[in-house]
Formats: sequence, structure tokens, C-alpha cells
Amino acid sequence: MRTVLLASGRGSNVRSILDAVRVGRCHAKPTGLVSDRPGAGALDVAREHGLPVRVVAREDHPTRGAWDEALAAAVAELDPELVVLAGFMRIVGAPMLERFGGRTINVHPSLLPAFPGKDGPAQALAAGVRLSGCTVHVVDEGVDTGPILAQGAVPVLVGDDVASLHARIQTVEHRLLPAVVDWIATGHVKLGPDLVLRVATPDHMSALVYPPLT
Repeated sequence: MRTVLLASGRGSNVRSILDAVRVGRCHAKPTGLVSDRPGAGALDVAREHGLPVRVVAREDHPTRGAWDEALAAAVAELDPELVVLAGFMRIVGAPMLERFGGRTINVHPSLLPAFPGKDGPAQALAAGVRLSGCTVHVVDEGVDTGPILAQGAVPVLVGDDVASLHARIQTVEHRLLPAVVDWIATGHVKLGPDLVLRVATPDHMSALVYPPLT
């Protein structure tokens, strides 16, 4: 399944997917990476794996609408069947959803529907919850409101700050996101108007649990 990755930061989720593809744990076929930040580390990660990259910086476009159109065009150039927001820090607009709606997924650092939007780990700490985690979901018009595909949980420990909690969440993201991409690529999850989940084996389910099943 031709897969385009979008990322804004250092690219740890991008690396987790590409490494899983390289060792045969994820059966997607990445065709490129698009970033909104020229200096994003994710661009270097993609280049290390031989992927073409595109940069669509917001400051290079006069309006948000123009940027939305340019982003959709850049993704379309890479001909995806699946679009993965792997640490992409902007909300995608109507042009992306018109072209790739129903086949775009995102990873978010909270157990949705709790703590959508910015700073999920900070929101969790402020609320005093004892359990947090990450969610992989289908992208829709809302902010982290699309259908949930999978979640992984981590404890919130006494003494945690935002950095330590986020780091613990990311260890699960790095297992869960490649697993979900693989489920979609291999037909265990079928995206579309009639979303179908077919995750049934212990190996698949172990990706959802922290600490891992043994």
C-alpha cells in the first residue's frame, strides 16, 4: 500500500515506521514524506531511507487556504493510498480531506476522546489522571475526533513532568503506529465509510498493551 508520511519534528514516529518496513514488520510501501518545517529532523530520516521529500512551509504561502492547497498538491504528487500524520503538528484542511479523507490517519498522545488538541501530556498531568497513552485515529474535520483505530496505555507516575510522560507515551507510539499501518496495508483494518476492524490475533493485540504482553 503506497503510503505518504507527514511530519513536523525530529521524526521518531517516521523512523519507527520506516524501520518496521525495513525489517518486514510493516507491509506498507512508503513513497515519500512531506513536512511543513524546512529544518525538521524527519526530512533527514526520510532521506536516510531513500525517500523523496517535500517541504510546504506555511510562511511561504500568503494565506492558510493557499497553504492547504499546496499541502494537498504535494501529497498528491507522491500518489498515496494511505496518508499517515506521524508527528505532523498542523490541522489539515478541506483540500486534504477532499482528496484523502477516510484514508488519512493520525497518532495523538492521549487516550482520546480525553485531551484532544495541543499538549495532551500536559493536559493529562493537569487533570491528575493516573493513566494516559496514545491513540491512532482516522482524521476527519474535527480536532482529534475521527474514528479510533487503536490505543496504547501507559501509567502516569508520581513525579512525572510533561517530558517524562511524553517520552513514555512515545515508546508506545513507536510500536502502535507501525502496527496500525501494517493492519491497514494487510487488510486487518479496512478504512472507508464502513470502517471495519479485523484485529484478532494475539500478535496484533500485544501492540496495544503497555507493558507488552509476554
